[in-house]
Amino acid sequence: MKNFILSFICLSCFALSALGQERSYVVTDYGAAGDGRSDDAAAIQQAIDACSAAGGGRVVLPGNRVFMAGPVELKSNVELHVEATATLLANPDEGIYRKSAFGENRGEGMMWLWCKDVERLSITGQGTIDGNGVAFMGAELDDSYELKPLADPTFDPRPHVLTLIGVKKLLIRDVTIRNGAYWTVHLVGCDDAVIDGIALLNNLKIRNGDGIDIDHSRNVRISNCHITSGDDCICLKNRREWQQYGPTHDVVVTNCTMASRSCAIKIGSENMDSIARVMVSNCVITGSNRGIGIQNRDEGTVTDVTFSDIQLDCQLWSDVWWGKAEPIYVTSYPRADGNHKDANWRFPKGETHGRCGEVSNIRFNNISATSENGCFIGGDTPDKVNHIYLNNISMRMRKTTRYEGGIYDKRPCLGEGFVESKVHPLYIDQASHVYVNGFAIEWDKGFPKRGWRFKTRKYQFFVEANVVEDGFRME
Repeated sequence: MKNFILSFICLSCFALSALGQERSYVVTDYGAAGDGRSDDAAAIQQAIDACSAAGGGRVVLPGNRVFMAGPVELKSNVELHVEATATLLANPDEGIYRKSAFGENRGEGMMWLWCKDVERLSITGQGTIDGNGVAFMGAELDDSYELKPLADPTFDPRPHVLTLIGVKKLLIRDVTIRNGAYWTVHLVGCDDAVIDGIALLNNLKIRNGDGIDIDHSRNVRISNCHITSGDDCICLKNRREWQQYGPTHDVVVTNCTMASRSCAIKIGSENMDSIARVMVSNCVITGSNRGIGIQNRDEGTVTDVTFSDIQLDCQLWSDVWWGKAEPIYVTSYPRADGNHKDANWRFPKGETHGRCGEVSNIRFNNISATSENGCFIGGDTPDKVNHIYLNNISMRMRKTTRYEGGIYDKRPCLGEGFVESKVHPLYIDQASHVYVNGFAIEWDKGFPKRGWRFKTRKYQFFVEANVVEDGFRME
């Protein structure tokens, strides 16, 4: 009887081991060379197709190899696993990227690794996914790369790294994703998504190099990530091209470190629907052109958002990048009229002028900032931005670059894009029901001390507790 039991256990373990092997699909078994020169897209696609057709499993990119590849379609029930020391590298040939990352709008980049309307997709491993970004850029400038001139201004061949559309139950964990030529991780219409423990390391000089874009998606959790991006590190939005997927709601971001030449954590600017119930906490932001930003430029609304326990430092960069070192930025202004290569996609069909929606119930708790500029709050009408709560804000005003200060950035907006002013810890353009409960300001030596600035008196401003500025109290 004992021998029978032992035999049964051994057979069971063997069967489970065999099952595990059957559910792994190693891309080299399908002809992938992994030599960094051959295009392995066809072999990787065969492995993914076989895995999905068999009911799912793990597609493995084995270590110590570089798998250069053109576009690859991901499918349901597949875990794409990049082993440590393995790299999946985007083919630098611009001519092979033909599927738009924005549907019929072909003016904002193509797709490299993509999927549409799938279930249970995972991207894991200690390896690297490399977008080969510099290969798609023009000349290197001081703090950016030039964009290559486009033969057809309505077609931009730069590939996005991951374009994941309509995924139900998504997991991205542990991988290093780097060198995106355009947006890097773009979630469109996804529901129940986890991004955890990834290093997203874009070249800080690459324009449009967003880190993670949450677009028309719900129930998203981003945690324990390190992100460097020339453009926004984490951005929530509702692009018009994907409006069928509904609003962006119920998003949590926590325990992340970020650096950006634009805005580290941004809501907007594309927002034709609703963004609501968002929490961002326990994050560190360094060397960014703007720290935390709500940049509403379309008819959609932004409500019920909380930022808490964030340390950040901001500095000025060139006008290539949006932002003027504002640690906190809450705005709603109409978008500029059609002056962009994809202007036909910026406004509702049949409209040629922009309009902007309400931004309300936004809370900032326990924010510690060092910056060359102050916070900026404003809208096109006094009631457009309302019920903004600043609780326990600590600011150190410090000059760190050669760029001229005293400017706030409203771009992209109708009319003048810059507000010229002296540097103030808090500048309110137009807003209503702004509540301040604790706002401490420290001025470095040589930085002229200035108080609050209000462009008009058409606002309601409440100081619920004393505001301290170098020993002086402002009531």
